[in-house]
Amino acid sequence: MAAVPGETDLFVVGGGPAGLAAAIAARNKGLRVVVAESAREGPIDKACGEGLMPDSLAALSRLGVGAGACPGYPVAGIRFLGEGHSVEARFGGCCGLGIRRTALHQLLVRHALDRGVSILWGATVRRLAHDAVELDGRGIRCRWIAGADGGNSTVRRWAGLDAGMCEKRRYGFRRHYALEPWAEFMEIHWGESCQVYVTPVAEKEVCVAVISRDPKLRLDETLSRFPDLSARLAPAPVTTRERGAVSATRTLPRVCTNNVFLIGDASGSVDAITGQGLCLAFEQAAALADALVRGEPHLYQDAHNRIRRRPALMAGLMLLLDNRGWLRRRTLSAFALRPAVFGQMLATHLGFVPVTRLAGSMMALGWTMVFGV
Repeated sequence: MAAVPGETDLFVVGGGPAGLAAAIAARNKGLRVVVAESAREGPIDKACGEGLMPDSLAALSRLGVGAGACPGYPVAGIRFLGEGHSVEARFGGCCGLGIRRTALHQLLVRHALDRGVSILWGATVRRLAHDAVELDGRGIRCRWIAGADGGNSTVRRWAGLDAGMCEKRRYGFRRHYALEPWAEFMEIHWGESCQVYVTPVAEKEVCVAVISRDPKLRLDETLSRFPDLSARLAPAPVTTRERGAVSATRTLPRVCTNNVFLIGDASGSVDAITGQGLCLAFEQAAALADALVRGEPHLYQDAHNRIRRRPALMAGLMLLLDNRGWLRRRTLSAFALRPAVFGQMLATHLGFVPVTRLAGSMMALGWTMVFGV
């Protein structure tokens, strides 16, 4: 573990993407930052779809982190498949990026270190005090503490921010195949109470992930429900073991108290169906740094609420299709008949057009679902 400084401005608990983004944003504002990560040094992996949509890349760029120099695969848009239909929409003038989670983590670590962030690997925070943290028997004085320690956040519990938390869980499993991508899109294959995500992450590798409400549903069983996709993947070597994670819709009444702030999954989350988890963390990081530098940390709560609002709305709409087969069939059929409406809703999802214009798209979609035109 690196030398432990005696004091800092911001102490970040958790060295995943959210914690590193918070550290980078704070350093961009001139604050001294220490990050404590309990894992040993090395890229931290997590089961996820591994797709960064254009708004995620834009948020990352605003932190001064260019993902373009990192290994990945450009993605032109989103394709929905299911119930005998296929519909796609391009992002429009920009691209997303399929990128291995480990590669993204390495990129963020490199940028954090280049900016002068002190990263303590293999370090466990034992206790929080008013103006300090206790780290493996050693104390570090700090003005602010950021909890970026994931969905089961210890910092959240210590700060008393668990009270009133609401949570709904789904479960994801992911692995990679050595296979040349067959499309320039992120694909979502819709099935009965599950979705399979296919994201190209390299010239000869794709990420395949399933999300469902069933914690026992694994990829092999899921793929048997999607014969076309299964046949395409069957000849390809599997390059990583199957890895699982929880996809939670988690809401908290508050994400800050006194000098403790929550960020990323520790601060609540939307279902992974949106592909917005990392984008939320990147935008929250910038908002937290702004609030701290302005000396008005309460502004972070307002910003956090605002940042979460659109993804939460879109997650709710998409999850309606997850457990209502009749609605999923009619919706995918309507999208296939009116792909422009699908494109408009994708643009709303990414924040390219305001949510207030969603009503028009919903009316057009509803008309087609009812009358078939």
